[in-house]
Amino acid sequence: MRATSLHDCPAPAKLNLFLHVNGRRADGYHLLQTVFQMVDHGDLLHFDLRTDGRIRRTTEVPGVPEESDLIVRALVLLQAAWQRRHGPPAPGLDVAIDKRLPMGGGLGGGSSDAATALMAANVLWQAGFTREELMALALPLGADIPFFIFGQTAFAEGVGEALQAVAAPDCWYLVIEPGVAVPTAAIFCSEQLTRSTEPVRITDFSRHTEKHTVFKGFGKNDLQAVAVSLFPPVAQAIDWLSAHGDARMTGSGACVFCAFSSEAEADTVLQQVPGIWKAWKAKALMHHPLNSVLQVSVVLE
Repeated sequence: MRATSLHDCPAPAKLNLFLHVNGRRADGYHLLQTVFQMVDHGDLLHFDLRTDGRIRRTTEVPGVPEESDLIVRALVLLQAAWQRRHGPPAPGLDVAIDKRLPMGGGLGGGSSDAATALMAANVLWQAGFTREELMALALPLGADIPFFIFGQTAFAEGVGEALQAVAAPDCWYLVIEPGVAVPTAAIFCSEQLTRSTEPVRITDFSRHTEKHTVFKGFGKNDLQAVAVSLFPPVAQAIDWLSAHGDARMTGSGACVFCAFSSEAEADTVLQQVPGIWKAWKAKALMHHPLNSVLQVSVVLE
C-alpha cells in the first residue's frame, strides 16, 4: 500500500563548530572550511500527497513568500527530476511546518526544512532517488541542504559542498537566540571579513576533538567579528555565555552556542540565561533522524 502522508518529520538545526574563510573564487563565492553538527532541536514538517501535481506550503511563514521558500523550490526541482525519470504527470504535495528555528540565526532552518521535504517527497512520490542524487539536485539552492541529506556530522570544504564524515564529541549544547536576524549577504560582503585563514586538515580537527568530551578550542568563526560589530546583541550574548565555556557564533549568525559534557551542566547554565533572550539546550546528533528513509524501499507497506 502506498503511503499518502508523513507527519512529525524532524528538520534539525545545525551548528558550525568552526567556520574558516580561506579565500574567494573568481565568481565571488567564498572558499570555506567548517564542521557541520546537527542537534536534536528543530522544525517539524508534515506532508500530505496531492494528486493534482500542485506543491503547496500550507503554513504562513512571515517574511517568506510561498514561491520563494526553499521547501517549495527544492520540491519543484525534485518534481522536474521525477518527470524526467518517470514521465508526466508528476505528483504534488502539501507541506505544513511547525516552525521553531529563527530566520537569520545561522542554524540552517530553511535548508534543513528543504532537505526534510526532499527526503519525505522521495518516499511519498515513490521517486527512488539515492542520497547522492538528492544531494546533487539540491546543491544549486545552497550547500547546507546537501549536508542535511548527507545525514551525519561532516567536515565541509569548497563552498561547503565537499563533505566528509567526521566524528565530533557526543555532548550537549546550549544555544542563545539574541533576537536579531543576521542577513548572510551583509556579513560576506563586509570589508572587515577576514578571507585568508590558513586551511586546516580533517585530521587536525579529529586529533583535537579526540582529547575532549565537549567541543572547545578548535579554530574560530571568521564571520563572528563582522557580526558582532554590526549587531550588538550578538556580541552581548557571546560575552555572557563566554563566562561558562567556549562560546561562539554559528554560521553567519545570530545564534550563539557553547558545549557542555552533560545535560545537567547545560540545564544549570540555561536556568541563568537572562530573560531578554530565548535559549534552549540540545544534544549532538550523530545522524539525521530521517536517515533511515533513504535506506529502505520507497514503497511503504
